Amino acid sequence: MRKLLTLLSLIAIIGSHLAGCGKGEGAENEVVKVGLNGSGVPIWEKIKEKAAKEGIEIELVEFADYVRPNLALADGDIDLNAFQTVSYFDTFIKEHDLDLAPIATTMIAPMGIYSEKYKDVSEIPDGSTIALPKEATNMGRALLLLEKAGLIGLPEDFDGNGSIDKVEENPKNLKLEPVVAAQTPRVLPDVAASIINNGVAVEAGFVPVKDAIFVEDDTAKPYINIIAARADETDKEVYKKIVEIYQQEDVANHIREVYNDSLIPTFVPLDEIGW
Repeated sequence: MRKLLTLLSLIAIIGSHLAGCGKGEGAENEVVKVGLNGSGVPIWEKIKEKAAKEGIEIELVEFADYVRPNLALADGDIDLNAFQTVSYFDTFIKEHDLDLAPIATTMIAPMGIYSEKYKDVSEIPDGSTIALPKEATNMGRALLLLEKAGLIGLPEDFDGNGSIDKVEENPKNLKLEPVVAAQTPRVLPDVAASIINNGVAVEAGFVPVKDAIFVEDDTAKPYINIIAARADETDKEVYKKIVEIYQQEDVANHIREVYNDSLIPTFVPLDEIGW
C-alpha cells in the first residue's frame, strides 16, 4: 500500500511538472494587454484573431484620451499601446520622464491639402488664402506639408513646432489663415485651399488619399504611428511576434479596406523614425 501511494505521488508530481512546462513553452497562452483609443479597435480585432492562432491572447484596453495610455503603460497596467505618432510619443515621454520605447511602426493618418477650386497645388494663384489648423502641433505639421508641396520654405532646423512667423520663403505671397481644426473643411468655399487633419477630413466625408490635391505619404516620418512598450521589455519574444503579425500584408489590406483608404499602412524600420 505504501509503495502504491509513493508511486501515485511521483506520477502526480511528474504530471504537474510536464503541464507547467507545456504552458510556458513558446509564451503560449500569455495575455498581452494593449492600450488603444476607439479608432484603433477594428485593426486590433484582426491582430487579436491572428495572435490567438499563435497561442497569444490579446486583451484590448480602450482609453478615451491621449494621456492615460502612456501613463498606464509606464505603470504596468497594460503591456503595449498603439494610438500615437512618434512625434507625440517623443514629446510626451520627455515631458513626463517615462522609460518607454517604440517596438514597431504601424501606419500614418495623412494630413492633406484640399481645394474646391483647384486640382493641383501648382494651380494655386499668387496672393491666395490657405486655411490651416491653428493648434500648435497641427500648424507645424501643416507648414511642413506646405513646404513639401513646394509652396513655402521653412528653416532647416524646423522641428514641426511653431507658428506662421517661422515661414522663411513665400514666393506666391500666400495668406496663411489659421482656423480651428474642426472648421478647416467648412471654410473651403472661401479659400483657395484648406489643410485638413485626417480625422476631420474623414468626418467631413473625404477620402484623404483620393480627395486631397496634395497629401502626406510615408516620408512624413514624425507622424508615423507606433506600437510602444516599456523600454526594458522591447526584446520580449511575444511582442516581436505581435509586431510580425501586425506587419503582414493581409493586415495592411484590412486597414485599407476598413478605413476606406484613409489610413496608410507604414511598416518602416525604427531607425527611420529616430529610434
